[in-house]
Amino acid sequence: MPDHAYLAEGARAAIRLHRRTDGAEFVRLARQSASFHSPWLTLPTTEEAYEGFIGQLEREDRSGYLVCVRETGALAGFVNVNNIVRGAFQCGAIGYGAFPPAAGRGYMSEGLGLVLRQAFGPLGLHRIEVNIQPGNEASTALVKRHGFRLEGFSPDFLHIEGAWRDHDRWAITCDMLAPE
Repeated sequence: MPDHAYLAEGARAAIRLHRRTDGAEFVRLARQSASFHSPWLTLPTTEEAYEGFIGQLEREDRSGYLVCVRETGALAGFVNVNNIVRGAFQCGAIGYGAFPPAAGRGYMSEGLGLVLRQAFGPLGLHRIEVNIQPGNEASTALVKRHGFRLEGFSPDFLHIEGAWRDHDRWAITCDMLAPE
């Protein structure tokens, strides 16, 4: 089994931190999956855009993880914990995406579970939020599998692909996380 410096491993998936050296592979997969992600998500599709993306993840209020096929190290997707607020809130907001052909094969579900354990463990967060566009059934099913609760609706929440998009607000707290 190759050494990929995994932070955590599941039965089929593993997570590791993003690295600047992942740029070419991440950009290649982002280009290949652009139509798959539309209109839900826009990813960096140039090396320059990836540099900006990784630069954001290197901030203290972010933590970015790649979801990998455990056996091979192939990138299956990513889960980023963004906008981490400390103090009395101890909260972060996640963003994620799968890369075909790994999409729909359970890697992201397992990877999200691993990231939640990182967020509620080593990162010391109490709450994780996610905002999902209504109609994104795969994303909604993913967070439901992990016990997130629907907390509300935010009209015109994020500007994606040239338009302000409505989003449903979902959240989970550390006490809601199912045991391993």
